Amino acid sequence: MNKLIVTLCLLLLTACTLTPQLNAPIAIYDLGIPQAETNQIANQPTTKSLSILVTDIVSPVWLDNHAIHYRLAYQNPAQLHAYANSRWAAAPAALLTRQISMHLMANTIYEIINTNDGIHADFTLNLTLEDFTQTFNSANESHATIHLNASLIEHRTRTLTAQHQFTIQKIAATSNSAGGVNALIEASNQLNIEIIDWLSNELAVR
Repeated sequence: MNKLIVTLCLLLLTACTLTPQLNAPIAIYDLGIPQAETNQIANQPTTKSLSILVTDIVSPVWLDNHAIHYRLAYQNPAQLHAYANSRWAAAPAALLTRQISMHLMANTIYEIINTNDGIHADFTLNLTLEDFTQTFNSANESHATIHLNASLIEHRTRTLTAQHQFTIQKIAATSNSAGGVNALIEASNQLNIEIIDWLSNELAVR
């Protein structure tokens, strides 16, 4: 009888091992709907509208995927981690390209042209994404960081008109992927505002 009981237990354990485990659902995030800045257009010059080609944002290889990255600065700030059950809907560079273009279209008088339009523009806006992560200073405190380099090139003369480095940080409300995503969304909204201010200042005398 004891041998029978042991055999049955082994069979049950084997069955549990072979039975596929239900995977936890994966949360998919994007950057939401760009916030409208109703006062931006009012502050724009009323002279001839310039056209700007917004090229696809370039990013490092480690950012060119759908992973939501974070760092544990209190352990090893040089080591990258990725959330197992959370993903971006597209690579961060692609999400930011779309959001920045939409924000410029909605909140400036500039004619915004995308790479696939095949139209010559007065200026080209080249953007390079250097960082788009959540950083934990401790187990319970974290912040989001976006670091973006921008170059504005005049098409007619093929000269560099201006360059700027944008670094935006926002505190995450919760110490998880959802908190990191929400903080990165806030940071991207702030980035949109700062890009418009920068372009307005650089193009004001054109």
